[in-house]
Amino acid sequence: MLLLLHDLAQRRSVAENARSTARCGSAQERKKKAPTAAILDRQSVKVANHGGVRGYDAGKKIMGRKRHLLVDTMGLILAVVVHPANLQDRDGARLVLEKLSGRFGWLRLIWVDGGYAGNALAQWLKALLPRRGLRLQVVKRTQLHTFAVLPKRWIVERTFAWLSNYRRLAKDYEYHPANSEALILIAASKLMVARLAR
Repeated sequence: MLLLLHDLAQRRSVAENARSTARCGSAQERKKKAPTAAILDRQSVKVANHGGVRGYDAGKKIMGRKRHLLVDTMGLILAVVVHPANLQDRDGARLVLEKLSGRFGWLRLIWVDGGYAGNALAQWLKALLPRRGLRLQVVKRTQLHTFAVLPKRWIVERTFAWLSNYRRLAKDYEYHPANSEALILIAASKLMVARLAR
């Protein structure tokens, strides 16, 4: 019995030390636990020959759906929305950003590309989350008509590349967009588990 009590006390002290280390850790450690920035982007994908909602993306010339992702600075998914490809990027962004109310209170900055430029989306976000101090920052291209890695934007593009490694996500094979969102989250979970297993 005495040995059991000693073991319990030792476990409790280890747990308290871990909690105090988490609270008093360096700024870099706290940043990993609660990032203050995220990246938003979309990807147009073709749909398989089945029913369900779809639309035509005139910019990419694709009949299908768009995947909107909000990822943190490590490329891990915070929110995902799948919708018909004919929906404008700003309207799709609103669907994703609506998921932020009540969640991810640590976010202060979201990087976006030029497709989300304009004051309307930023004003809408301030009205949606008035006390959060969350703002959008457009990452602009430095060179036109040439390839260049854009700061911070490459992170979300890498996440799309990770997802495209899964055969089920190469095209949209699902009837309902909610099923597509679930498959994206399952693939993201597998990626996170693989990272933890290292």
